[in-house]
Amino acid sequence: MGFKLGDTAEYTQTLTEAQVALFVGATGDHNPLHLDEVYARKTRFGGRIVHGLLTAGLISTAIGTRLPGKGAVYLGQTLRFLRPVYLGDTVTARLEVVGVKERPGGQILTLRTLCLNQKGEVVIEGEATVLYEVAEKEEP
Repeated sequence: MGFKLGDTAEYTQTLTEAQVALFVGATGDHNPLHLDEVYARKTRFGGRIVHGLLTAGLISTAIGTRLPGKGAVYLGQTLRFLRPVYLGDTVTARLEVVGVKERPGGQILTLRTLCLNQKGEVVIEGEATVLYEVAEKEEP
Protein backbone atom coordinates (compact mmCIF):
# COMPACT_ATOMS: atom_id res chain seq x y z
CA MET A 1 0.00 0.00 0.00
CA GLY A 2 1.35 3.42 -0.89
CA PHE A 3 1.00 6.42 1.38
CA LYS A 4 0.06 9.93 0.29
CA LEU A 5 0.28 13.47 1.59
CA GLY A 6 -2.23 14.11 4.36
CA ASP A 7 -2.49 10.50 5.59
CA THR A 8 -2.74 10.46 9.39
CA ALA A 9 -2.61 8.03 12.28
CA GLU A 10 -2.70 8.17 16.08
CA TYR A 11 -1.70 6.07 19.06
CA THR A 12 -2.86 6.87 22.62
CA GLN A 13 -1.57 5.64 25.97
CA THR A 14 -1.75 6.67 29.63
CA LEU A 15 1.73 6.93 31.12
CA THR A 16 2.03 5.20 34.49
CA GLU A 17 4.41 4.61 37.36
CA ALA A 18 5.06 1.09 36.03
CA GLN A 19 6.09 2.40 32.61
CA VAL A 20 8.48 4.91 34.18
CA ALA A 21 10.01 2.10 36.28
CA LEU A 22 10.45 -0.09 33.20
CA PHE A 23 12.03 2.82 31.30
CA VAL A 24 14.46 3.43 34.17
CA GLY A 25 15.35 -0.27 34.16
CA ALA A 26 15.90 -0.28 30.41
CA THR A 27 17.90 2.96 30.21
CA GLY A 28 19.40 3.53 33.66
CA ASP A 29 18.08 7.12 33.76
CA HIS A 30 17.61 7.62 37.50
CA ASN A 31 17.13 11.41 37.38
CA PRO A 32 15.23 12.30 40.60
CA LEU A 33 12.98 14.61 38.57
CA HIS A 34 11.29 11.41 37.37
CA LEU A 35 11.60 9.30 40.53
CA ASP A 36 11.68 11.40 43.71
CA GLU A 37 8.47 13.30 44.49
CA VAL A 38 10.06 15.35 47.30
CA TYR A 39 12.83 16.51 44.99
CA ALA A 40 10.51 17.06 42.01
CA ARG A 41 8.07 19.19 44.03
CA LYS A 42 10.87 21.74 44.52
CA THR A 43 11.41 22.12 40.77
CA ARG A 44 9.65 24.31 38.24
CA PHE A 45 7.37 21.33 37.44
CA GLY A 46 5.93 20.99 40.94
CA GLY A 47 6.09 17.21 40.84
CA ARG A 48 7.47 14.18 39.07
CA ILE A 49 7.43 14.20 35.29
CA VAL A 50 7.67 11.38 32.78
CA HIS A 51 10.94 11.03 30.85
CA GLY A 52 10.75 12.96 27.59
CA LEU A 53 12.05 10.05 25.55
CA LEU A 54 9.53 7.68 27.12
CA THR A 55 6.80 10.03 25.91
CA ALA A 56 8.48 10.36 22.49
CA GLY A 57 8.53 6.58 22.32
CA LEU A 58 4.80 6.76 21.62
CA ILE A 59 5.72 8.32 18.26
CA SER A 60 7.85 5.27 17.52
CA THR A 61 4.94 3.01 18.46
CA ALA A 62 2.61 4.91 16.12
CA ILE A 63 5.14 4.62 13.28
CA GLY A 64 5.77 0.92 13.87
CA THR A 65 2.13 -0.08 14.33
CA ARG A 66 -0.03 2.50 12.57
CA LEU A 67 1.67 4.57 9.86
CA PRO A 68 3.36 3.15 7.99
CA GLY A 69 3.26 0.16 10.37
CA LYS A 70 4.76 -3.19 9.42
CA GLY A 71 7.79 -2.58 7.24
CA ALA A 72 8.68 0.79 8.80
CA VAL A 73 12.35 1.62 9.36
CA TYR A 74 13.03 4.76 11.40
CA LEU A 75 15.66 6.91 9.67
CA GLY A 76 15.52 10.05 11.79
CA GLN A 77 13.53 12.18 14.21
CA THR A 78 13.62 15.73 15.48
CA LEU A 79 11.93 16.55 18.79
CA ARG A 80 10.98 19.73 20.63
CA PHE A 81 9.78 19.21 24.19
CA LEU A 82 7.21 21.94 24.83
CA ARG A 83 5.39 20.92 28.04
CA PRO A 84 5.96 18.42 30.83
CA VAL A 85 4.10 15.12 30.94
CA TYR A 86 3.04 13.99 34.42
CA LEU A 87 2.38 10.49 35.71
CA GLY A 88 -1.18 9.56 34.77
CA ASP A 89 -1.34 11.84 31.73
CA THR A 90 -2.89 10.32 28.62
CA VAL A 91 -0.78 11.15 25.58
CA THR A 92 -1.74 10.81 21.92
CA ALA A 93 1.01 10.54 19.32
CA ARG A 94 -0.29 11.96 16.06
CA LEU A 95 1.39 11.45 12.67
CA GLU A 96 0.75 13.19 9.36
CA VAL A 97 2.46 12.45 6.06
CA VAL A 98 3.96 15.73 4.81
CA GLY A 99 6.39 14.29 2.27
CA VAL A 100 6.57 11.19 0.07
CA LYS A 101 9.51 10.03 -2.01
CA GLU A 102 8.94 6.96 -4.16
CA ARG A 103 11.71 4.37 -4.32
CA PRO A 104 11.96 0.81 -5.63
CA GLY A 105 10.02 -1.48 -3.29
CA GLY A 106 8.60 1.30 -1.14
CA GLN A 107 8.68 4.93 -0.08
CA ILE A 108 10.53 7.36 2.14
CA LEU A 109 7.99 9.28 4.21
CA THR A 110 8.39 12.56 6.04
CA LEU A 111 5.98 12.69 8.96
CA ARG A 112 4.92 15.62 11.10
CA THR A 113 4.91 14.21 14.62
CA LEU A 114 3.03 15.55 17.62
CA CYS A 115 2.32 14.31 21.12
CA LEU A 116 -0.70 15.87 22.82
CA ASN A 117 -1.84 15.47 26.42
CA GLN A 118 -5.43 14.80 27.49
CA LYS A 119 -6.09 18.57 27.47
CA GLY A 120 -5.14 18.76 23.78
CA GLU A 121 -1.91 20.64 24.57
CA VAL A 122 1.10 19.84 22.38
CA VAL A 123 3.82 18.40 24.62
CA ILE A 124 6.23 17.32 21.86
CA GLU A 125 6.50 18.32 18.22
CA GLY A 126 8.89 17.20 15.55
CA GLU A 127 9.44 15.48 12.25
CA ALA A 128 10.31 11.89 11.40
CA THR A 129 11.83 10.33 8.32
CA VAL A 130 10.73 6.76 7.75
CA LEU A 131 11.62 4.16 5.14
CA TYR A 132 8.69 1.97 4.20
CA GLU A 133 9.42 -1.21 2.28
CA VAL A 134 7.08 -3.97 1.26
CA ALA A 135 8.47 -7.28 2.51
CA GLU A 136 9.18 -9.93 -0.07
CA LYS A 137 6.66 -12.76 -0.06
CA GLU A 138 7.67 -15.66 2.13
CA GLU A 139 7.87 -19.16 0.69
CA PRO A 140 5.00 -21.46 1.83
